Amino acid sequence: MQMLILILKKVELVDELMERLAEAGVKGGTILEGTGMAKTLVNMEDVPIFGMLRHILSDEEKLKSKVLLFVLKNNQVMIAREKIKEVIGDLTKPNTGIMFSIPITEVEGFGE
Repeated sequence: MQMLILILKKVELVDELMERLAEAGVKGGTILEGTGMAKTLVNMEDVPIFGMLRHILSDEEKLKSKVLLFVLKNNQVMIAREKIKEVIGDLTKPNTGIMFSIPITEVEGFGE
């Protein structure tokens, strides 16, 4: 089993992403509200950020993110990753997201 983690900057895609994952057999996950490091830096007065850059970064919508957590069987991970990339697009583009997985050695409460 693995935990698939997606930090999604394109928060407007969450509903479509959940629908596509459900169609692919992913039955559950957890969605958390996230805030990136940039928001903290914008609010720090002693950090030297140029005025215009501070103005650009201060747009609240740009600073929001969603953290999606999925506990998946090994054979589901690649399917879920493919569906995520179909919806989100190229993750190498800025302000898209980050996706990674972590092996799980033990799990309880994972319904079949």
